[in-house]
Amino acid sequence: MYRKVLIDWFATTKGQILQQQEADFLKRSITVSCKQVIVQIGALGWENDYIDCSLYEQFYVVDDEQPPQASSQWVKSTTTALPFQSESVDMVILPHLLDFDTQKHQVLREVERILKPEAKLTVLGFNPWNLYINLQYLKRREKNTPWHPSLIHRTRLKDWLSLLNFETELAAGFNLNNIRSSAGHAEGRKNQLAIAAYAIKAIKRSYHLIPLTPVREFKPSVAMAKLIEFPLIQDEHNENN
Repeated sequence: MYRKVLIDWFATTKGQILQQQEADFLKRSITVSCKQVIVQIGALGWENDYIDCSLYEQFYVVDDEQPPQASSQWVKSTTTALPFQSESVDMVILPHLLDFDTQKHQVLREVERILKPEAKLTVLGFNPWNLYINLQYLKRREKNTPWHPSLIHRTRLKDWLSLLNFETELAAGFNLNNIRSSAGHAEGRKNQLAIAAYAIKAIKRSYHLIPLTPVREFKPSVAMAKLIEFPLIQDEHNENN
C-alpha cells in the first residue's frame, strides 16, 4: 500500500518537481549495455521517463502490489526473496523502497546476492531530516501506521552498503527546485535540512583472498672450499747433506 501512496504523491505539484529530477538522474545512471539485466525493485509508474524499454528488453520491475508501465516486465514477488539467480543481474534500482520496507537489511542482502561482481546499484531515498517530507507522510499515512516512516539518512545507508562490500561512487541531493550533486563530502546542517531526497550510486566490489604459500625453513649450507696445497720447504741442513 505504501507504493500507491508514493505514486499518488508524485502526481502532486511538488512530487512532479522531484519526479523530473529523479528521472533525469536515473537516465544518466543507467549506463549498462542494452543486453544486460536491470532489476528495479518497487514500481513508480513513470519508468518510461528514464528508460527505453524497447532497447532494454531485460528490464524487470519487481513489486507485489503496483504494476509498472505496460512497456516494462512486471515480476510479482516479495522484496526479501527475489526470483533471480545469484550473481545474475548487472544493475539494481531501489526507488524509495527502503523508506518504508520493514526488512531493510534483508532487502540489501538480497540485492547483494543477485548482483554480479562489479555490478551497479542505484538507491533513491527521502531525507528523514526534511520537515516537508515528514509532513507529507503524516498527511497521507493510513490508520494504524507509525507516526514517522523509517527513513534512512544517506550517511547511514552508505555505512550499511560498505558492510556488504559496496563502494559508493556518487551521492546526490535533490531539493524541490533543483539538483545538486556531490562526491560524498560532508554538508552543513542547513543544506541537509533543505534536501528533500537523495540518490546513491554504488558498485559491488568483489575481493578475493590470495593464499600465501608457507615459507620453508631456511637451512644454511656450508660450502667446503678446496684446500690449497703449499710446497714443503725442506730444511737447509738436509739440502746440504
